[in-house]
Amino acid sequence: MKTESASHVSPATVSLSEIAAARLRLNGSIVRTPCVESAALSELTGARIFCKQEHLQRTGSFKERGARNALAQLTPEQARRGVIAASAGNHALGLAWHGRLLDVPVTVVMPRFAPLVKVARCRQFGAKVVLHGDTFDEARAEAGRLAAESQLAYIHPFDDPRVIAGQGTLAFEVLEQVPDAEAILVPVGGGGLLAGAATVLQALKPDLEIIGVEPANAACFAAGLAAEGPVRVATRFTLADGLAVAEAGHHTLAIARSLVSRMVQVSEEALALAMLRLAELEKCVIEGAGAAGLAAFLGGGLSELRGRRVVLLLSGGNIDPLAHSRVIERGLAADGRIYRFDALISDRPGGLAHLSSVLAEAGANVTEIVHNRTFAGPDLSRVHVLCTVETRDRAHITEVQQRLAESGVELSGAGRPQWS
Repeated sequence: MKTESASHVSPATVSLSEIAAARLRLNGSIVRTPCVESAALSELTGARIFCKQEHLQRTGSFKERGARNALAQLTPEQARRGVIAASAGNHALGLAWHGRLLDVPVTVVMPRFAPLVKVARCRQFGAKVVLHGDTFDEARAEAGRLAAESQLAYIHPFDDPRVIAGQGTLAFEVLEQVPDAEAILVPVGGGGLLAGAATVLQALKPDLEIIGVEPANAACFAAGLAAEGPVRVATRFTLADGLAVAEAGHHTLAIARSLVSRMVQVSEEALALAMLRLAELEKCVIEGAGAAGLAAFLGGGLSELRGRRVVLLLSGGNIDPLAHSRVIERGLAADGRIYRFDALISDRPGGLAHLSSVLAEAGANVTEIVHNRTFAGPDLSRVHVLCTVETRDRAHITEVQQRLAESGVELSGAGRPQWS
């Protein structure tokens, strides 16, 4: 559904000179993160991969670039009164940290379901955190009300020209660090990073292919480009929660429309695999949004980039350790390295030993076995066993299934992997 509010405001422009000015403004307050070539990811994808490591920023993401640039341009009166934003994640952290450095009071409105670790970190950085509503829209409405009531400057997480210019400073660094880059994969939620970076890249290296990547479960930017304006899309859960935006920005769409080469959508399985690969191969913890570029490769939609120099923006690494461990398990399952199946075995002595021996002969390492006698059905001579094993890959899972079938072990529900 196309929104009505967008048509009442002319889209802003952000020029190359404004982004260059933002870079000078941010000098010394933002980390110039490395952009290093990855031999492991290059071998995995077939392209020459360079990783721009924005997860190494103080608050763990690129978002503090835009936050700092916006805060640095407040009038003295605005700085005295303070700023407010609605955010459940990295924008809130960026504002909180740089507000503290610049002595600007920061209020952040978060939905009640916001991750406790991010709430705690914002408060640690000195921000006032208001928990309101069950959805981001409810939190944003409350932020607008408080901004008017207390005369606070509202800083939008992506659709603010000052924020867009701040995010765009990243592109200057990429061009200096990988001057011969041929393509760049940019994670896209509301589009602030894409709009800012594309402005610089198109002006200074027009032959560079700029590819936006968004989760299939929250593909608002592609929808906005197709409709030539913001449209609200239905979003579903995504591991790339930092990109889970229902409606792209009015300004970001207008700026990026003619600059982005194309958009790619990625599945949840590809995101889980990408986070796993980055942990294993690059030894870094990257949140779902930051793994989107690699997910696009793993999803099989970028075969034309093989052999070319490609920059991946690892845009953030703020993910709860417990959540990350669950994602890694899902990635292992998607990779065929964890297999969980429900088997019907004899409930007589030796039934479990028989199952264990078959798995051992197949080279599968058992990590968990759970008996279920109560709900095993009317045949009291058999019992359900939920079994989790470590396997090498999907081909190994097929081998395990064949060995079980040949040994008379019946699999319930076709023995499909839990994550597929």
